[in-house]
Amino acid sequence: MATSNPAFSNSPAFSQSATKAIQWTQEPSAQQLDELYARSSATPDQMDRMTYENTIQKTVLAFVVLLATAAVGWFIPALMIPAAIVGFVLALVNIFKKKPSPALVLAYSAAQGLFVGGISGVFEVEYPGIVTQAVIGTFAVVGVTLALFASGRIRASKRATKIFLVAMVGYMVFSLINMGLMLFGVTDSAFGLRSEPGPFGIPWGVLIGVFVILLASYSLVLDFDAVKTGVERGAPAIYGWTAAFGIMVTVIWLYLEILRLLAILRGSE
Repeated sequence: MATSNPAFSNSPAFSQSATKAIQWTQEPSAQQLDELYARSSATPDQMDRMTYENTIQKTVLAFVVLLATAAVGWFIPALMIPAAIVGFVLALVNIFKKKPSPALVLAYSAAQGLFVGGISGVFEVEYPGIVTQAVIGTFAVVGVTLALFASGRIRASKRATKIFLVAMVGYMVFSLINMGLMLFGVTDSAFGLRSEPGPFGIPWGVLIGVFVILLASYSLVLDFDAVKTGVERGAPAIYGWTAAFGIMVTVIWLYLEILRLLAILRGSE
C-alpha cells in the first residue's frame, strides 16, 4: 500500500514492490552453507535490520528532542517564525535525501519543537488551558489509531487511499485560498473562512477541523502500514529514522489541527 506521506513514499525501503533487503550477492558455496547452518539464529537487531523496537526508540528520541525545544519556544515565541522556515527546509531535505540522516531528523525535531512551542504559547495566552486539551486530544487520536491498527481492525486500502489523496488536495487548495483572503484583508476573521458560520450556525472551521483530523488519523494508518512493510521487508535499521520522521510529521500536523479546532470552538462560545 503506497503511503501519501512523502517521508515514506520517497523511500524504497517502505515500498510494497521492493524486494527483500537481505539477498545473496553471489551464489554461496557448500562450505559457506555449512557454516551458516552451524551458526545460531541471528535476531533482526544483530543483522542491523529495522525492527519495531528500534524504530520506536528512534521515534521516542525524536519526540524527546521536540519536547525539549518546545519548552524553549514556549518562553521565547519570537523564535516561532524562523523555526518554521528552518523546519520546512529541513523537512524537504529529509524527504528527498536518499539515505536517512539521524542528525537531520533530530535537527528537524528541534526546529519543529521551537515552532510548536511558540505557537502553543500564543494560543495558551488567548485561550487558557487549550494546550493541555490539544495534547490530550492528540494522544487520544494516536493511541486509538495505533490500537485499531495493531488489532487489525483498521487497514489501509487502495480505494480509501485514493479518496484520502483527493481530499488532501482539496484541503490544500482551500488552505491556500483562505490564506490569500486573510493576507489581502478580504476577511478579518481570526481564522479566515474557518471562522465564518456554516450549517446550523456551526463555524466552518469546526466542520473542516473534524474532517481534517480524520484525514490525519488515516495518514497515521498509512504511516504504521509503511513501518510494517519496512520491518517485514528487512529494511536496514537506518530507515527507522525515516519512520520516526514520517510519524513525527503526521503527529505534529494532527496536534496543530486539534489546537486550531479547539481555538475556533472557544472563540465561538
